[in-house]
Amino acid sequence: MKDVVVIGAGNIGATIADMLGATGDYRVTVADRSNAQLAAIATSATVATQTIDITDTTALTRLLTGRFAVLSAAPYDLTTRIAEAAAPLGVHYLDLTEDVASTRRVKELARTSKAAFIPQCGLAPGFISIVAADLAGGFDALDSLRLRVGALPQYPSNALNYNLTWSTDGVINEYCEPCEAIVSGERVLVPALEEREEFSLDGITYEAFNTSGGLGTLCETLAGKVRTLNYRTIRYPGHCAIMKALLQDLRLADRRDVLKDIFENALPSTLQDVVVIFVTVSGQKNGRLVQETYAHKVYSREVGGIMRSAIQITTASGICAVLDLLAAGELPQRGFVRQEDITLDAFLANRFGRAYAREEDRQRERHPVVASRAA
Repeated sequence: MKDVVVIGAGNIGATIADMLGATGDYRVTVADRSNAQLAAIATSATVATQTIDITDTTALTRLLTGRFAVLSAAPYDLTTRIAEAAAPLGVHYLDLTEDVASTRRVKELARTSKAAFIPQCGLAPGFISIVAADLAGGFDALDSLRLRVGALPQYPSNALNYNLTWSTDGVINEYCEPCEAIVSGERVLVPALEEREEFSLDGITYEAFNTSGGLGTLCETLAGKVRTLNYRTIRYPGHCAIMKALLQDLRLADRRDVLKDIFENALPSTLQDVVVIFVTVSGQKNGRLVQETYAHKVYSREVGGIMRSAIQITTASGICAVLDLLAAGELPQRGFVRQEDITLDAFLANRFGRAYAREEDRQRERHPVVASRAA
């Protein structure tokens, strides 16, 4: 049984702890400074809690010493503190951050660490990079990769067509920070909330627009190999225009605490959500220009007897699957590990990664020879 620490006792942290603890293969300590949030954690023989302020370096070092891994489900602005504590201890580090600056710091720490440092293990960044790399690997030469992801209410009922399904700080941050992309073969930064587009999937119309962090390390990995690479967040039509008015016209991008307070007091959370994943890759195959698309929707459902939102399921399953692969020796045991270093087949075969499996993925697993011929 491996000892791991999950930092952050919010909805995602609690889901991670439940999933890992239920296997009997991990002994989990959930750490947070909020006693109220820790009180909501379902403790058991494999799940315990501990109150800690992670800005207290001594206490954090004491908590992590001797552990197999630490998983950060803390706000993005606290992730580097956790990574900096884990590095000298040789404790494996995994996080869910979409923050570009935090990931750069994690990569620096990984250079001298004796453990694996694996940031961006959630949905986007995270699973989306695994899918993109898998699709791209089937081409002789790449032209474009377009990644689209959204966590949306199934039943939108307000002007924003949105409910809180994810970290409020994280959503605001990705709406404000510059976005990495590759345009005409050059790595560039493009503004958030721009380049809006519309598309339809299963008869439903969506909009998508630039947000920060969703590409993870793909810009670096694919530099010089692709003409176009971009990531856009999926929402229902109308959302982007209102967010631009709030963040730019009313200048709430400079007063994020005010916008956070408004959101958390005006937008209800919901367990009735859907995660939409849409990846399109085009390039050369056997001398022809070909396009391939991965499309999938994940809905909220019961997990371990508890109703979980789709974003809880996908995010927690992502980081749990990566931890499992690391523990099994299927990933490098030291240094910086990118999400695109993880194969889609290995991820979907994992007990946690199966939460992402489409029906065609299950068919391929049951009948690999037939599926490969059909492809």
